[in-house]
Amino acid sequence: MKRLFSTLAIAGIMAFGTVSANNYAATASMATTTVATVTQEDETTATSGEEELGFHQELKKRFIEGGPGFMGIVLLCLILGLAIAIERIIFLNLSTTNTKKLVQNVEDALQSGGIEAAKEVCRNTKGPVASIYYQGLDRADEDLDAAEKAVIAYGGVQMGQLEKNVSWISLFIALAPMLGFMGTVIGMIQAFDKIEAAGDMQPSLVAGGIKVALLTTVFGLIVAIILQVFYNYIIAKIDSIVNDMEDASITLMDMLVRYKR
Repeated sequence: MKRLFSTLAIAGIMAFGTVSANNYAATASMATTTVATVTQEDETTATSGEEELGFHQELKKRFIEGGPGFMGIVLLCLILGLAIAIERIIFLNLSTTNTKKLVQNVEDALQSGGIEAAKEVCRNTKGPVASIYYQGLDRADEDLDAAEKAVIAYGGVQMGQLEKNVSWISLFIALAPMLGFMGTVIGMIQAFDKIEAAGDMQPSLVAGGIKVALLTTVFGLIVAIILQVFYNYIIAKIDSIVNDMEDASITLMDMLVRYKR
């Protein structure tokens, strides 16, 4: 009987140990799977972070590979072109006025208070149209021909101020791709120099020179495209202001003709 109890006790202990081992193995397997999943998710997140930062890093890398000489000059063209473009955009936006409101205010002042009241309205209004009106009204006491000449002459002055430094932007637009093409030619010359020195045509010898050539061309074209967008916007803005100036000048002469009567 004692042997039977001993045998049953040993069998129970072994069975309990087996179940515990199985539970421990299952728990360890689940823990390993969880850790692997978390690790895989972390790697995926890290990879996604690298992909998000990859564009800026790639751009910086390609810029450095292009060489400090021509790439630095192309970057300088971009900086100077953008500085001039932003200054012109701010100036043109400040020069834009409500021409219809100005014309109405000048006409009302001219009918109620005469030339001096109309000139006061122009002095208190910013923009080239108000300046042209002031010059025309200032000569209105002489005759209409003098007022018309003053309007035309001062209109040319105001147009010159609107177009100030715009030619520099067009220069940088033309200069940036030209510098890029020059870098292309120099890179190809370097590649052929390496071939000539080695006496053998190997891709590894010419890859570096060709890559520099292509990078300078790409960055030069990118700079030209960016500046071209700003340049077209500035030209369109200038044309709009000039059209307002011309229409307002005609309206001013009509007002002076009616006032002289």
